[in-house]
Amino acid sequence: MENFQFIVELLTAGKRPATTEEVQVYERSLEKVGNTSVVMVKKDIEKYLVAAGSGDLLKALQGDSVGEGKVCPLTHENAQVLNQFFTYTKPQAFGTEVATMGLGDRLGVASPGHIETVQGHQVKPILAQQSIRELTLLHRTMADILDAATFAVFQEGYKNGYGADADHIKKEEDITYALELGFSFLTLDCSEQIRNDVEDMVLEDIHKEFANLPVDRKEYFTSHYLNKSFAVQGIDISFDEDRLYKNMLVYGAAIDFMEHVFHQYIATADQTIDFEISIDETETVTSPEAHFFVAEELRRRGVTVQSLAPRFCGEFQKGIDYIGDLEQFEKELQEHAAIAKHFGYKLSIHSGSDKFSAFPIIGKYTEGLLHIKTAGTNWLEAVRVIAQLNPELYRRMHRYAEDHFEETLQYYHVTPDLSSIADLDSTSDQDLSAYMDHDAARQLFHVTYGILLTAKDHSGEDLFREEFFTTLMRNEDAYRQGLVRHIGRHLDLLNI
Repeated sequence: MENFQFIVELLTAGKRPATTEEVQVYERSLEKVGNTSVVMVKKDIEKYLVAAGSGDLLKALQGDSVGEGKVCPLTHENAQVLNQFFTYTKPQAFGTEVATMGLGDRLGVASPGHIETVQGHQVKPILAQQSIRELTLLHRTMADILDAATFAVFQEGYKNGYGADADHIKKEEDITYALELGFSFLTLDCSEQIRNDVEDMVLEDIHKEFANLPVDRKEYFTSHYLNKSFAVQGIDISFDEDRLYKNMLVYGAAIDFMEHVFHQYIATADQTIDFEISIDETETVTSPEAHFFVAEELRRRGVTVQSLAPRFCGEFQKGIDYIGDLEQFEKELQEHAAIAKHFGYKLSIHSGSDKFSAFPIIGKYTEGLLHIKTAGTNWLEAVRVIAQLNPELYRRMHRYAEDHFEETLQYYHVTPDLSSIADLDSTSDQDLSAYMDHDAARQLFHVTYGILLTAKDHSGEDLFREEFFTTLMRNEDAYRQGLVRHIGRHLDLLNI
């Protein structure tokens, strides 16, 4: 603890601590509450809070005593102390009047770069955003990602507000846990209630199945929709029997689930929650009429949402640009944006990383008021740093990812042509980072993140994780600037 004694002495004397040869000080984090001063520091690759003085804040922080202060590890308990004394470190909801961007810090170290990226843009960052699938693959918890965001916000002295998204939640026990932790955003994944089989049914079978529904349920839908036309921002949407019956069979159970979750959890929560509906994780493309049908049912049932994510035409595969007919996408995107505007919520774009050809279209029709989710692209920028600064580690990770790629297809839909990836043995060290500009290589790494970061050797030691994070933490600025450049391009093309 000798390295921290000097910092404690400066804080006790009311002086601003500066970086030494041994310890880096994050000056923007320096705060004072009563007679306690606290600052974030880093020694080698480990970060700590150093506090000095006297008072409730110093008493609340857990750590090792050093003179008149403490050196405190970045634990869940200390994150909660920061939340208590510095309210800007707690996530908040933003509603429908400002654009939001889900940034999905898979690694727990990307948020400082994300914070710098959004400065100067009319967008609020959702710094904590992970699905249960991603948490499981990385052996992380909801508390882990919330704590990482808290510490990053404190480190950067960022006081403009951020959100935390319990992403793609399917189970009610996970909803309860997320709300208890203090998540400000909840994305309800309705993929298990949406019927993909209806798309392949013949009309005769669709009509038969609808006819077998309870009388009151049939009456509920037919009285409001059948042979009715709805004007939506200059678009006419109508439902004959075929369209109504099909949409009801596809989305009926999902809408019931949305209604239940809203009234059971969201409306009764003791904090404001941004509630998002996800109907995109399915094989069924969301037509504009289907989007309207879901939204109108939510309105009828008193369900308020801040954003909704349709399944767009074409493909939003992970880590690469949009695949599909851009003219058709523009036509349908315009209608989806109009429907969202009609109902007063934001259109949400999932798997939004790197969809550069689609971004100008999205920005145009949403008028910059949207929610967009990114996540894996931040991991890919970390891999780029590894390729540039630790080529030997990159080569080992690349080979392992190729050997284990097939295992990831149970979790992700990607279609890379792995044969198009340049031969690793023939690629020089200085050219390794170019793999992160190649679609197939990007997707190879995008979906193998969990396998790579949890891989063990025969003795149970990490194959890559420790060296990966050591390299990254010793080159924080390189990673930060990579994120600023890459995520910044997203924001520029979206015209936010």
